[in-house]
This record gives sequence, C-alpha cells and structure tokens, in this order.
Amino acid sequence: LHLSIRRQRQMCIRDSHIMNDIWKLPAFKITELFKKKEISAVEICNETIKHIENTNPKINAIVIDTFNEAKKKALSLDKKLNNKENLGQLAGVPVTVKVNTDQIGYASTNGLRIQKDLIAKKDSPVVNNLKKSDTLIVGKTNTPAFSIHWFTRNSLHGHTLNPHNKNITPGGSSGGAAAATASGMGAIGHGTDIAGSIRYPAYACGIHGLRPSLGRVPMINYTTPDRHIGGQIMAVSGPLARSIKDLELGLKAMSIEDYDDPWWAPVPFSFEAPQKKLALITEIKGLKIDPIIIEELKNVAKHLEEIGWIIEEPEAPDFQEAAKFQAALWLGEFRRTGGEAIKKENDPDANFIYDQMSRRCPDTSLENFMDALQNRARISREWNNFFDNYPLILCPVTGDLPFPDLKDLESAESFDLVFDSMLPQIAPPYLGLPGLTFSTNKTTSNIPLGVQFITRKYREDILLNCLLYTSDAADE
Repeated sequence: LHLSIRRQRQMCIRDSHIMNDIWKLPAFKITELFKKKEISAVEICNETIKHIENTNPKINAIVIDTFNEAKKKALSLDKKLNNKENLGQLAGVPVTVKVNTDQIGYASTNGLRIQKDLIAKKDSPVVNNLKKSDTLIVGKTNTPAFSIHWFTRNSLHGHTLNPHNKNITPGGSSGGAAAATASGMGAIGHGTDIAGSIRYPAYACGIHGLRPSLGRVPMINYTTPDRHIGGQIMAVSGPLARSIKDLELGLKAMSIEDYDDPWWAPVPFSFEAPQKKLALITEIKGLKIDPIIIEELKNVAKHLEEIGWIIEEPEAPDFQEAAKFQAALWLGEFRRTGGEAIKKENDPDANFIYDQMSRRCPDTSLENFMDALQNRARISREWNNFFDNYPLILCPVTGDLPFPDLKDLESAESFDLVFDSMLPQIAPPYLGLPGLTFSTNKTTSNIPLGVQFITRKYREDILLNCLLYTSDAADE
C-alpha cells in the first residue's frame, strides 16, 4: 500500500512538472508524450494558451489568436488517439502561422490596415500541411507592413519586441514567429523568407531557422493574385524552432505535396552523403564582419572539425552580384504590385523603407529585370561549381550583431548600414538555395549569436545532419 501511494505521488509530481513546463519542451518531445498518452492534446492546448496569455502581452508576437480552433483540434486529436486512428507526424504540437499567410476564417493582413478584412476562405498549402500533420495552430504572428524589412512593427498590429532583450530587434519579417517560438508560445513557428525573413529573426531571437530550397514547401495565398516571377522564384515558407530536430520535423510536415504551387517538386529528403568538406567564410567582398562573429564562426568550424569535417577557407563565391540582382527582382515586383498599396496604407515605416529601397535600386526597367533573370543561370552555375568542391558553406548570418530595434528607420545612413550588413541573407534566395541559421550562444550583453549554413538546392539534409552533434544540448 505504501509503495502504491508513493508511486501515485511520484506520478503526480511528474505530471505536474510536465504540465508546468510543456511550453519549454521541443516539438518532438511533446508529440511523443501525447502519443504515449502521458499528456492529452487538450492539456497541451490549455497549458499553451495559458502561457500565451501570460507572455504575449509583454512582446506582442501573436496578433491574432486561434484558440477556439486549437481547442477543437485538441478534442479531435484525443478522440483519434483513443480510437487508435493514424496520427500526423506533429500530433499535438502547438505551432504558429505568420499573419501574411492564408488560414481559413482569419485575415491575411500582412500587417496592413487595408487587408484587415481580407478573410481567407481556403488554407494556404503550407497551413493545410500543418493541419494534416495534426498540429495545434494557436495563433497568427506579426510582421512589418508588407513584410518589407528586418524589424517588426506596423500600424495595424503594433510593435513586436525581442523576448530576450527588448533593446534589440526581434528581426523581420518573421519577427513575430521568432519571438513567439523563442518564448515558448509555439514549439515551431511558420515563417517566410525572400531576403532573410526566417534566418534573421531566428538569429536575433536566439533560435534556429531554416529557409528551404525553392519548391520544397508548397506556398501560395488564395486571397491575393499570384506573385510576379521575382517573388515566385525567391520567396519560400519554412520553420523556426528551438531544436534542430524540430526544424527537420517542421520542414517535413510543411513539405507534403501540393501541386497548387507550380514550383513544388517531389524531391526526396535525403541523398548520398557528400564529402564532409566545409568552406569557412570569414571574408565576403562588400561586407564588414564583426570580430565577435568571426570568432563564433571559427568556434563552430572547430566543433565540426572534431567530428570529421574537413575545414578550408577558400575565397567566397560572389555574394554581391547575386544580391544586386535579387534586389532588382524584389523591388521590380514591389513597384509593379505594391506602389499604390504603399500610398493607400500610408504606414510610416513602410513608406520610409520603400523610399530607401528605391534609392538603392533605382533601375527596375524591363531590361534590367530580364538581365537579372538571365544572369541567374550563370551565377547558379558558378555557385554549383563551388558546391562541387565544398558541399557546405559556413558564413555569417549578417555582418553585425543583432541591431538596436528599428535601427534602419533612424536615417538613410542607418538604413544603408543595416541593408549592407544583410548581404549573406540577400544572395541565397536569388539562386533558390536553402540556408539555416544556427543559434550558438549569447554575448555578455544578452545579445544572441549565431551562424549561417548554406548548401546547394534540395540538400537540406546536409544542413540538418551537420548539426546533429548539437542536438542534445539544443533540446535540453
């Protein structure tokens, strides 16, 4: 009898610990506990909502809650489990969706007052895939107006703060997703990336973020017309997470086939392992790199060398040329589709950023646009030749530590400082390449540190597998 009572007390203590800390757990652990019936989906949902209600008012990461839908999903998941029905790979895992992405019944605002009533009648493929994977979608996360820069504030939803350090940016445009994930309001965050909008917020908030290859994750919005060619070949959806294992789970869940996105490709997730040879890039033409970042790059390279990677320091591929053409495609599309919307929305931040981008990239003529597309083939070959020798690049996410919040809005000079620093993020989307921000540490001033890995198209397996040595530490 005494033994039975003691066991019951131990079970209660364990269950209480799980319940109190559910928001701290990685996605793979949450779904494991759920599938073992150690915690119900309803309990996961309720505890997550409680944590969001306590945390979100301080940082404004989730701007539209989807609690009612999450509660209904949780009830259905508990029934599925009890009936021994097949469950999705992320069953019971709380996730968030960026507010620029269609989810049935909710506004796809993209941070805009002019879209506050743009209610989705059909899920974007990436949202549909998260639902198929049996996640609990608990909220829609903030973005700057038009998802146009590396900070997160707009006139509709307000200002998102970094949960670690309110003096620095949470990043953008997926700043809400990164802040929500870093603070435990979701185990995985959905983000979008055309020029670093997954990788930079992950960096600034001290978590990991994966920009997949073009065509890996199906993504379109039904509430707006299809994007022009620049957006189609550069913008992707992908996961943010506190664990490398969760990045992999999130990527696979988001990548379920959907041919509504004509760029989606039925490509496997793994191939023959390449030679473990890495290009350590600490010098990039046109980029000033903070010595602290260089030291962090060398520390990561040293760890990889200890597990068998050959580390060399070749001359970097040409980031500048790729970034120049990326900006031409990006702004060319925006001028074609967003110029009038910029005036109508009249968001002060967006107005300033648009003016500065126009100053930086004045020529978006048809001829320049066509040149940008033509040169993409040549530059892709050059990068592919580089990957033939070095299957993996280790380089900065940006040349600077995470900036003071809203730094790029201070002046034209401040905008140039921020824009020039983002060179390592702007180049890969032009070529459709995958990139992964790996959070490594924090400075003594509580400013996150991280590095970026880049590889050739569809080789996300290289990015993820090279970091498995960190998984135990990252998942604690």
